[in-house]
Amino acid sequence: MKIASWNVNSLTVRQPQVLQWLEQSQVDVLCLQELKMESHKFPHEAFAEIGYQALWSGQKTYNGVAILSKTPLLETQVNLPLYSDEQQRLVAATLETAQGPLRVIDVYCPNGSSLDSDKFVYKMQWFEALRAYIHEQLTIYPKLVLTGDFNIAPD
Repeated sequence: MKIASWNVNSLTVRQPQVLQWLEQSQVDVLCLQELKMESHKFPHEAFAEIGYQALWSGQKTYNGVAILSKTPLLETQVNLPLYSDEQQRLVAATLETAQGPLRVIDVYCPNGSSLDSDKFVYKMQWFEALRAYIHEQLTIYPKLVLTGDFNIAPD
């Protein structure tokens, strides 16, 4: 199974390149970050036309994540459970494979703020919730892939 991850930095701008790349690469799963589009504007029909199902969560201007898959996306999750957050930073789904269920989690969690900023404090709390979520997911899905943009650069 081929799984790829791509920070598209605006799916509105990069949609033609993503579609072309999917047709050329024929990856089984593509995880996207930094969609920068509201959920209702996600072009799921364009991906369906070339054989991909989609799970996505977006917001205007910032963040946003998606999983595109040639196989059905089961047991889906949008955002971290038990963590109230308006920012759209996580999607997860289970895929049936010949080796059994595979959990795919896609996150967008960069931080460029200083260590003493409120944004950095938020991000550290979010990472703690992510750690707990992944630990819990591993007890349910021993085969798990975590993808995303993890760029943390406080300086």
